[in-house]
Amino acid sequence: MAKKQDNLENEAVRKYTFLQDMYQDEYFPNKLVDKGKTILVGLCFEIERQQPQSLDDLYELTHAATDKFNELQEAFDEADSEIETGARECIAEDFEFVAKAYGFEADVEELIATREW
Repeated sequence: MAKKQDNLENEAVRKYTFLQDMYQDEYFPNKLVDKGKTILVGLCFEIERQQPQSLDDLYELTHAATDKFNELQEAFDEADSEIETGARECIAEDFEFVAKAYGFEADVEELIATREW
């Protein structure tokens, strides 16, 4: 069973609307955006579970989440959509929000360094 966002400990993250710009754009199928949201919520649970002590520890978690977005890219392609510029910016902003919400001043490009989109 997927973990629910409202079960997160961090209040800012619990109340945040992930991938809002993608949900508002019909180009991105909501079913696939939901999967992206699940990746980001899962990242939050991992941060809360592992409590990374350094940026390197955080980057290890965000790179694993980025890799999941890489896997999702093919599904977007099959749905005549893609993780393009607007989606990249939206996803990157949400990774940055998550890092800040958990007290990290992280480099956005490093957060998603393993991206293939």
